[in-house]
Amino acid sequence: MTYISFNALKNATFIFEMVRLLSILLSFIILFHSLNIYFDDILELNELVEHYQFHSEEYGDSFLVFLSKHYGKLKTEHHKKHQEEQQEHEELPFQNPATTLSLLVFVQYATSEYHLRTGATMKKTDGFHYLVTYTSLWDDGPFQPPRRA
Repeated sequence: MTYISFNALKNATFIFEMVRLLSILLSFIILFHSLNIYFDDILELNELVEHYQFHSEEYGDSFLVFLSKHYGKLKTEHHKKHQEEQQEHEELPFQNPATTLSLLVFVQYATSEYHLRTGATMKKTDGFHYLVTYTSLWDDGPFQPPRRA
């Protein structure tokens, strides 16, 4: 009988926890990249908070109005009115214009014309001959099924 030592069990638990942590980390990376959120955007959240405080003090905007002015329906109107803030707007996070679109197009042309050639035919010759070269007790021996009398 094989016994597992405490240290081996402790190491196996550590490896299991590391694999679990790594899988969670990779899952979050895939999630953030699918939402087009990058590490630079997370670092620029400070700029977003500072610009929101500027808007709330200067214009009295709520957070939802601020988001609409910079990421929503009011974005074009806000950029036209406030050209002096253009540099600050470019430094805000989540301004990545890069999107990837993969499109696979498969077109199959259906043709209704099939041309069959009925020209030359090949003559089939048999090239296989089988000859039984063994005898058995099963053929005429005592191990035959009963016959009707």
